[in-house]
Amino acid sequence: MRASRLVSILLLLQARQPLTADDLAAQLEVSPRTIYRDIESLSAAGIPVYGEPGHDGGYRLVDGYRTQLTGLTRQEAEALFLTGLPVAASGLGLGPVVANTERKLLAALPADLRAHADLLRARFHLDASSWYHGAEVTPQLPTVSDAVWQQRRVRIRYERWAAPHEVTRTVEPYGVVLKAGQWYLVARSGEFRTYRVARIVSAEVLEESFERVEDFELSGYWQRYLDDFDARRHRGEAVLRVSPEGMRLLPQLAEPAFAQSSGVVEADGWTRVVVPVEEDSQAVHDLLRLGPLVEVVAPQQLRERLTEALTATLRHYAEFSE
Repeated sequence: MRASRLVSILLLLQARQPLTADDLAAQLEVSPRTIYRDIESLSAAGIPVYGEPGHDGGYRLVDGYRTQLTGLTRQEAEALFLTGLPVAASGLGLGPVVANTERKLLAALPADLRAHADLLRARFHLDASSWYHGAEVTPQLPTVSDAVWQQRRVRIRYERWAAPHEVTRTVEPYGVVLKAGQWYLVARSGEFRTYRVARIVSAEVLEESFERVEDFELSGYWQRYLDDFDARRHRGEAVLRVSPEGMRLLPQLAEPAFAQSSGVVEADGWTRVVVPVEEDSQAVHDLLRLGPLVEVVAPQQLRERLTEALTATLRHYAEFSE
């Protein structure tokens, strides 16, 4: 356990320095006193680690010192290859770089770990795209991701749903996100916004750099964006009665917010549930997927809209049967 912690301290200092004893203790979930002892042990073993006093001080490694990639466990070596996302890397223009990195990593591993890593790559495959849809065409993705890396402003022409349908904006790119096979750009122009990369018509990286908001965290922003998106689109609730077969099929036919709703089983075996719904037109579209397996109890307006849709469908087929 201690040997693993010493290696972790080295890797943390190589990734970011200086780090205080409190920083290291928090990340490794030990006490600062334990960190002091570990630093002494590293120094005694010949590792060039030293401490700097002062407000901006902490522990550092002598400039240029790098530890070799050793001490990996079998599970850690396998986990490294699980982080390889060929689809994502290809979209960002880094496919050859990732492939070359994997080759170098394999060459650096001991023979037994290399064999396990080869097995993992042969038996696990990640497909990030959604069902029934091919990958989106995103010709501007390499440009906007380059702007993210360089921390430079980018001028984009963007096609949106609302009028005017095409707008030009100069934004500060903070990150890109791959969600269900679709790429999104998180950027700031006064406030943070999310842009679907496939709708970026053109992108030009400018010479102007920008300072990132210090406490911005991409994963945290994205989760808040998703939560807000659900809150905005789920404008109301509907009371439904769902057949036993409908309840079984809900996970395949409905989104999680709908499918995970619990209810009360009534005498005839049907389940009465209260579910979040979008505006009526979208709710009707979603409910039609369940056909006769669901009945809208309330609100009355949604019940009437669904009745109209079913009547129109029946009329269409009646005309063809005459």
